[in-house]
Amino acid sequence: MTKAVISGSAVWNPENIITNEELVDSYNAYAGKFNQDNASAIEAGTAKELPFSSAEFVYKASGIKQRYIYVKDGALDIDRMRPKISERGDDELSHQAEFAVNAAKLALKDANKSAQDIDAVIVSCAYTERAYPAIAIEVQQELGIDGFGFDMLVACSAATFALQRAYEMVSSGTANAVLVINPELTSPQVNYKDRDGHFIFGDVSTAVIVESADSCSSDHSYEILGTKAVTKFSNNIRSNFGYVSHATDADPYGKDKLFHQEGRSVFKEVCPMAAEHIATHLAEHELTPDSLTRWWLHQANINMNVLISKKLLGRPATKEEAPIVLDEYANTASAGSIIAFAKNHKDLRSGSIGVICSFGAGYSIGSLVIKKR
Repeated sequence: MTKAVISGSAVWNPENIITNEELVDSYNAYAGKFNQDNASAIEAGTAKELPFSSAEFVYKASGIKQRYIYVKDGALDIDRMRPKISERGDDELSHQAEFAVNAAKLALKDANKSAQDIDAVIVSCAYTERAYPAIAIEVQQELGIDGFGFDMLVACSAATFALQRAYEMVSSGTANAVLVINPELTSPQVNYKDRDGHFIFGDVSTAVIVESADSCSSDHSYEILGTKAVTKFSNNIRSNFGYVSHATDADPYGKDKLFHQEGRSVFKEVCPMAAEHIATHLAEHELTPDSLTRWWLHQANINMNVLISKKLLGRPATKEEAPIVLDEYANTASAGSIIAFAKNHKDLRSGSIGVICSFGAGYSIGSLVIKKR
């Protein structure tokens, strides 16, 4: 079996930023107008009054201070409450492929690789902007990569599940080098009218190169000791947007078609699942949580990460042990653990062991145990 390594990683983000203060000001203005316009219905009990929010509430609930957004125009307009993204023609590079290509070029450079060295492209994320042709094939064409590409959708575990596929391909010899990209264009699926969900997500793109150890020439590389994935069905995190709405006559942009969740249930159920998953994965490699130098955890909510580390270590992990990028990037769906890795790994010494772990809708949990070479 071929030894597979992570040889390169990268993060690309759009220039536009929305701070908590900006977001809350917009939401509160919308809520005030809604409550005023629907005062009679609210008094009669046929409509619900919208609650107000604060930047302090957002930070305390999530650890988020800001988020990057692809197109800021429209998102804060209380008469629109969604980004105003221009439609592109079939002969133009799609928005999401542009996201993916930007990150891919940076990861190739980090791994000392060219497009000609890549055998397969996996685009794996929470949402793709179309069903077909696959975004991965469009990216493959744009970068000039031979071989093949395909898309994967596993919500917030999309990155780790795709890395497992890449690991299996390289280990089995069906590919020598695989480019895994997570172009998380999440803002179009955010309900900016929902106090409990409007602040959660940010736009970003990450990319990782998985290749044979024999061909690796990067300055920082990690042997993949093993991967582990588990899924358990739950409706507590859901988005119902899809093409079937065209036939059901339902509102294709209704509240249930955008991101929505039962946050308290997710917190109570996912945290112990993730902690048990990590502990079991480490035990399979005769390791314990204390064996790890670094934890690159999914970046959904700082309180979840603190609780998971406490369950595993008996104490909260330090920022050095478990880096947090939520404050700058917000929840970026599958990209969060990869951002944490890409920005916090080059200081590790040879032989250091870490775990990349995601957890999210599905429920789905994926992890990789890796060792610095």
